[in-house]
Amino acid sequence: MGHSVNMDLPRHSIFLVANFGAAICVAGLALVIFSDSGAGDGGGSRPLLGDALVIVGTLFFAMSNVGEEFCVKKKDRVEVVSMIGVFGFLVTICEIPFIELKSLESINLSTDIILAFVGFTLAGFMFYTIVPYVLKLSGATMFNLSVLTADMWAVIFRIFFYHQQVDWLYFLSFAVVVIGLIIYSLTERDPHPLPSLENGNADVQYQILVDENIVTENEASGAR
Repeated sequence: MGHSVNMDLPRHSIFLVANFGAAICVAGLALVIFSDSGAGDGGGSRPLLGDALVIVGTLFFAMSNVGEEFCVKKKDRVEVVSMIGVFGFLVTICEIPFIELKSLESINLSTDIILAFVGFTLAGFMFYTIVPYVLKLSGATMFNLSVLTADMWAVIFRIFFYHQQVDWLYFLSFAVVVIGLIIYSLTERDPHPLPSLENGNADVQYQILVDENIVTENEASGAR
């Protein structure tokens, strides 16, 4: 379906439709913020400030995903994941003495804490292993917009594990984000993608040379 839309609409119309879908996703995020600010469940004294800080953090996260998308499309995915792990380890080592040291010293290790740490480690490993493939296939924009649906996991945990009431705006925001994702995905893919090389990268210059060689061989065969 996305291919037919790309072929039938001019480029500027595709651009407008894609931005319209992205705007709908952002509107869904705004509904989440609005419902959170009016919840009044005693979770925090300044929920709007907390939401603003979350948005700033999300902005930096989106920027890192754009950079990661550029890397996975230009370099080997294993190299990208390895560099993320190396630099993440270095940043963590530098951060712990200044920010996390007192928290670590106050921890009383138990079976539940160890299992939670192991689960978090496995989840992080799976996330950073799968994300490069997702970024290569669909791009950072689609990935960042899809992450907006992660709030539904929080809703599920609040309902079934903590037995808390959830504002109906959460469900409305999820539906709005899904609609925006569908609209954006219709214009996401290029109808004529370049074939990938053996190393998994689409090298434009190499592909042009291959096409020129094929044309030359066909002309030579026709001349004979």
